[in-house]
Amino acid sequence: MNFNVLADAAAGTTTAGAAGGGIMLLLFYVVIIGGAMYFMAIRPQKKEQKRINAMLAEMSVGDAVVTTSGFYGVVIDITDEDVIVEFGSNKNCRIPMRKSAIAEVEKAGE
Repeated sequence: MNFNVLADAAAGTTTAGAAGGGIMLLLFYVVIIGGAMYFMAIRPQKKEQKRINAMLAEMSVGDAVVTTSGFYGVVIDITDEDVIVEFGSNKNCRIPMRKSAIAEVEKAGE
């Protein structure tokens, strides 16, 4: 019996087994890192976007708002994508803007 053939065969299966284990380890790391990225970045962002969409959907005329640039005002009119906000005590300062430019909404009765 030729022991060199058996040794070569054993070495070949060991190398193939090590490569398969390396691929499994790499796959394990990809799954773990991907899961961590989902729970640390993607999920909180989706949750915050749902909160903002609900806030904008509940906004009504007369609500006090703060824009993303820090201006305080009162909602005068609402359309599908835009709002008209009145700023300050000057009743002539009315500015149309996107709903996405609203950062906070405080209901009129509160």
